[in-house]
Amino acid sequence: MRKSIKLTFMCLILLYGTTSLAQKITGNVANDRGEVLIGVSITANPSGKGTVTNSEGKYSLDLPAGTYKISFSGIPFITLEENVTLVGASEITLDVSLKEKTDRLEDVVIVGSRSLPRSSANSPLPVDNFDAKSLKTTGQITFDKALQYRVPSFNTVNTPVNDATTLLDPYEIRNLGPSRTLVLINGKRKNLSSLLYVQFSPGRGETGADLSAIPTDAIKRVEILRDGASAQYGSDAIAGVMNVILKDKFEYSSLTINSGVTSKGDGETYGLSFNSGANFGSKGFINYTVDFSQQNNAVRSGIIDVPTEIATFGDPSQPVTAPVNKAIVDYLKIYPTGNNTNGTGEITAAKFNYNLGIPLGNSGQFYSNGAYVGKKAISNANYRVPYWRQDFGLLHPAGTTYIGYQPTFEGDLIDYNATVGLKNEKNGWKHDVSFTIGGNQQLYTVANTVNASLGAASPTSFKPGGFRFTNVIGNYDVSKSVTENFSVGFGSEIRSETYKIIGGDTSSYTGEGANSFPGIRQENASTNSRFNFGAYVDASLDITKDFLINGTVRGEKYSDFGNAFVWKISSRYKIAGDKLVIRGSASTGFRAPTLHQIYAQSNQASFAGGTIVLSGLFNNRSKQAFALGIPLLKPEKSNNYTVGFGLNPNKNLSFTLDFYSITIKERIVYSSSITTEDRKLANPVTELGRILKGSSTGAGNFDLASVQFFINGIKTRTEGLDLVANYKNISLGAGKLGINLAGNYTLKNEIIGSPNDPPAVKAGGTTILSTQVKSLLTEGRPKYKAVMGMDYRIKKFSVNLNNTLFGPTKFQDLDNGGSLMNNVKQVFKAAVVTDLNLGYDFTDKINFSVTVNNIFNVLPKWKLELTGSASDPNYAAAAATLNNPADKSLLEGFLAFSGRYRILGYNGSQFSQLGTIFQASLNFRF
Repeated sequence: MRKSIKLTFMCLILLYGTTSLAQKITGNVANDRGEVLIGVSITANPSGKGTVTNSEGKYSLDLPAGTYKISFSGIPFITLEENVTLVGASEITLDVSLKEKTDRLEDVVIVGSRSLPRSSANSPLPVDNFDAKSLKTTGQITFDKALQYRVPSFNTVNTPVNDATTLLDPYEIRNLGPSRTLVLINGKRKNLSSLLYVQFSPGRGETGADLSAIPTDAIKRVEILRDGASAQYGSDAIAGVMNVILKDKFEYSSLTINSGVTSKGDGETYGLSFNSGANFGSKGFINYTVDFSQQNNAVRSGIIDVPTEIATFGDPSQPVTAPVNKAIVDYLKIYPTGNNTNGTGEITAAKFNYNLGIPLGNSGQFYSNGAYVGKKAISNANYRVPYWRQDFGLLHPAGTTYIGYQPTFEGDLIDYNATVGLKNEKNGWKHDVSFTIGGNQQLYTVANTVNASLGAASPTSFKPGGFRFTNVIGNYDVSKSVTENFSVGFGSEIRSETYKIIGGDTSSYTGEGANSFPGIRQENASTNSRFNFGAYVDASLDITKDFLINGTVRGEKYSDFGNAFVWKISSRYKIAGDKLVIRGSASTGFRAPTLHQIYAQSNQASFAGGTIVLSGLFNNRSKQAFALGIPLLKPEKSNNYTVGFGLNPNKNLSFTLDFYSITIKERIVYSSSITTEDRKLANPVTELGRILKGSSTGAGNFDLASVQFFINGIKTRTEGLDLVANYKNISLGAGKLGINLAGNYTLKNEIIGSPNDPPAVKAGGTTILSTQVKSLLTEGRPKYKAVMGMDYRIKKFSVNLNNTLFGPTKFQDLDNGGSLMNNVKQVFKAAVVTDLNLGYDFTDKINFSVTVNNIFNVLPKWKLELTGSASDPNYAAAAATLNNPADKSLLEGFLAFSGRYRILGYNGSQFSQLGTIFQASLNFRF
């Protein structure tokens, strides 16, 4: 009877509100099952004063006399508002019950369709959803690294050779590179980075948005559509779409202080983040975040292998006592690591982000969001030991022993984006018009080094130039539910992009250029732009209450290569209500070549045999590329297919499994280095040799030592399985346990057929796709990856335990000019990384948490394996090398620069080399 009376009272509150006389309000907040709710925001308007429920679901709010609207809100519940008038000094108790949204925030699919959003239970497409809390419990200090330990199909890792990649690391979804995942901020396209990855690591030859620039405290949730979406969003969405939703309605201010260190006592991190805002009017809000962070370098240098070092810098045909070899041996006895300090760089960052919404009338809204990030990165190049490089007396004091020098690389990055827009609804038609700008600039400094071509006249600090990318975007989107069963959407996008290559100072590129990072030659500096227009139509039809079909068509026109037309159709069928959903999709897609890939040019000049010889990257529109018969770049085209099912036996248990197949035709690749020995002859025999020599008809007046370029070179097919399972609200003692499992398994990641070698290249006996490049594309990311997590909450304590299984990766690298590596692979073993997060609520406003990443100090491990067939010409030699301990050790040394990169090699592994990391975070709410 007592429970019935309380329930009736709470229902009356929900319907009518309450008016009470008091100056203090206390109470409990629970869900409709009577379970206490932690962290629910309670706000009193118009004062803006607020609090949150503690670990027992209780709250207390002190207010001066007056009339207030008390708001109770929290994900994923319907906001409840109560009218309260406070008079006198008494205290009242106001218990409330919040109902869950039927289209809960963590399930809302914005990226799946351009008509009206649907919940994931009804969606025909696979979507991952994460809130900010789940990202924070990873203990990772940047958004991209947090995704690494939450999304199985997402991969990123610090590259072993840093320089410009210290500013941001390559990432990818489904092994398809960073340029094939479209990143949105509140549904609007985010600008690309200006950096083109050129290191021999996964992501080579591509670019992507700077995910590390997005402060985690500004994020409300993240949606990742694991399906091609070119028809809905245009270029870059072949692998999927990532939509970052920013915090909107102000609930409370928060100040977060964090710090961390590796188990070796280096790589210290420090962070300070402040999130706040205000609400105004009935639906107006502003939410902003200021974030400062510092990450010191962590050193993971290996012990140098003397035989490999002698083979690289000395003369292996002579005894170790020979002067050329003795200098190496003697130096490494004193400095066994060669004074190398490779590992991770030092990064300082300041980030600002805001999200604004102003209601206009009953159904309109003016909205805006923006971000500005400043970042400085400092990394160390390989130490120039004295038997490798001389400093001409410029980098060590006169009269002291010369022990070498270590060049430093400094990168200064600015990344920004901003959107303003208007939303309105009239007669059921929802209109959204917006204007977006974005940009990324990187400028570089190389210090503590010399340009050997200038000798003693060389500077010791250089400005090698940099890059800038900007875009301006206009969007207009319209949608309407025409009937209960049919909705339609259509819209357009206009986009202008500009890519600028900034030349370096003359001394940075003269001759061989600044040692460790030569500058950009002034003749390679340029500014290039393009314009495109796109339009789409999207329709969704519920044929029955269980059977949905959705279709989209899109057309695009680019100023630099022409037109593109793509389509998509998706469907789902529900069985037994929402308990079983069968879904699938088929689509075509495209990816326009980035301006970076079209215009980037970075080459060096040297003086040899009385003539100037060039080598490096030549852009697709250069006379050198024309002479080699390399066609202009055109869009990649894709065919995407997905089929899967979702199982929801009850509201606490869910399971999804999806198969995907992505075929990309005319895939753009950054070629191998193209050269031939007969170019050195007075009269080269091959056409390739004559072109490189400059003596071929129409070849132009130049000599080329080697060339690299971008080309629509291959056709690839990627297939795999995605699994996601969740079981929550498991009663365990006095608390609740949640278990989640997510996994990705790559069934196929292959190159179909032969590469599109230009005739001169093919006739010259070489190819655009070396063994090394093939391996990066097909084996450079984990074969499989799984994340199993458990979270447990009991009163004021919380525990999050995550195990991430990284499958094997493989690389086939280059040896000393031979082809031995065609039959030898560097294989990184599968490994499990365990992370533990412990949290404690001192009060409802103060929380402290400790995270131990990689508790068991698991490090990447690799070995050499024989591959191929016994009939291969180099198989016997490869087998003999691996069976000979000395030869095998020598080869391992070559793959790790004589052991300097013993943990990772030159290409990088599946996960971090830093080992155990301790992180602590203190959060204040007010």
